[in-house]
Amino acid sequence: MRKVVLFIAMSLDGYIADGNGGVAWLNGHGNDNENIDTYTEFTKDIDTVLMGWNTSHQVVTELSPQEWVYNKFTTYVLLLERLKQEAGKDIWICGGANLVQQLVSKNMIDKYYISVIPTLLGNGVRLLGNIDREIKLRLCKTQTYNGITDLIYMRR
Repeated sequence: MRKVVLFIAMSLDGYIADGNGGVAWLNGHGNDNENIDTYTEFTKDIDTVLMGWNTSHQVVTELSPQEWVYNKFTTYVLLLERLKQEAGKDIWICGGANLVQQLVSKNMIDKYYISVIPTLLGNGVRLLGNIDREIKLRLCKTQTYNGITDLIYMRR
């Protein structure tokens, strides 16, 4: 069965967007030549992207209005159980927070790939809200580059 993978970045204090919904702060503390291309490595095992409406809208109106940046993937704006049963590679949960929080509360995410950005925002859109149950994870890998720490967990 396909895995459902959350691949997302957040500030050290747990936000995925600032108070205005912006993501311009998503960078490390040095310069770009210190970065590792985690995106290309991650997407080798992905053929489907699932996102909430707000994330989809932000991509087409703000982040990449001239071109759909996920054109090599089949993209859905919300549906999952049927997708897990279909043949294919893993499914990327691209955001937003509302979708992530619903999937976490239902324990439907198999793998968490979270990049922690060296920034404290203080407010904004939280990645995780209150969860009504304990969800145990197993740390599989960590890596750091340019002040960013990638944490990769599997559901236990």
